[in-house]
Amino acid sequence: MIFLAFLITFTCISIDQAYSQEIGLSTFQESAQVIIDEKISQTNIASITLLSTNIQEIKIPVELESKIRENTRIQAIVITNENNCVLGVTDQSCILINIERNPEDKGIIAIQDSSREIGESFVDEINQAFDTNAEFFQVYIHTNAETNSALDTSGIVSGTGTISAVLTMPMEDTYSMYEKLSSMLITSEIRENGGFYNIGKNLSTDENAKMSFSIIPTESKSLLQLRVSTTSPIENQIESGTEINPLEFFNINEITRSNYFSDGNYPLNSLFQIIILSDEENNVSDVKGNIIPTQNIDGIEMPTEFTTEGWIFDPRKGEQIQGKFIFGERDSIDDEELQFSLGGDNIKYEEPETDESIIVVGIIAIVSIGAAIFYLKGYKK
Repeated sequence: MIFLAFLITFTCISIDQAYSQEIGLSTFQESAQVIIDEKISQTNIASITLLSTNIQEIKIPVELESKIRENTRIQAIVITNENNCVLGVTDQSCILINIERNPEDKGIIAIQDSSREIGESFVDEINQAFDTNAEFFQVYIHTNAETNSALDTSGIVSGTGTISAVLTMPMEDTYSMYEKLSSMLITSEIRENGGFYNIGKNLSTDENAKMSFSIIPTESKSLLQLRVSTTSPIENQIESGTEINPLEFFNINEITRSNYFSDGNYPLNSLFQIIILSDEENNVSDVKGNIIPTQNIDGIEMPTEFTTEGWIFDPRKGEQIQGKFIFGERDSIDDEELQFSLGGDNIKYEEPETDESIIVVGIIAIVSIGAAIFYLKGYKK
């Protein structure tokens, strides 16, 4: 009887520990990103992105979402107040309906006509759904994809050969546009739980802030993302010994994740990412916070555990450096824990333990390998 009681107690404790470590993946995700670009644009870009594949979290009409997905030529729809969204547009906000070229269209006139037909077929529904008054302006074929090539991203928003049916409307300042669209699109449960949403709201007040809302259709659902960003010129060139404080770009001393995830363990749903593009090779050093052990899976450094907060650098040296910070079981991270330097040899890395790696890789596969890769490497169609 004593042995049986011990066995029951031990089993209950083991089950409780197993569930406490269970990793979940919400359809809603929040991301903060800094791009230090010395190679292409010579600018610093800080952005907050809120995204979901659930139209109950980021709300768009079911009929519009279905119509977009049913038209297999549509690659993305983007609403933005970015200056000069395409060549020829000045001092106006834009709606870009990005369309895949029809192989049967021979010549520029045929491409323009078929693309305009698709664009105009969505004007009324888009205006009604997002309270806009956009009108058709032109068909534009994108010719530049330097950034997409450098970051190894899909280019469906602005890649070479992407065709956009361009709708224009009066320019709106970023703060009021972000307030209007976020209140329309983002469910109140997310807005009232703070996190990166609040950081994005503060970022939208910056005089250089711009925003966009994108709908990227897939076969079964759509990726919906609301993004606000600021751009500033690089004042000092990055060189060996330069200290990087990522939160400086957001004018904050601490970053806090959304309480929307407080009912479970969602380590991949709040991430901080930094990308450094330079003309010379460099490397990460003097990391103030933790570095998470990783295992290389199909060329991607995947974390071997999620309970500890810390950085994953992949690659950690070269002309392009990428770092992703996972919160682990923490709700907030201060600026000192995110700081690191470039150049030097002082960097700590730990070798993963085989058994733990196998367990966690299995968990990632069960939860969603696609979503993990999306966050740890960048969106690819």
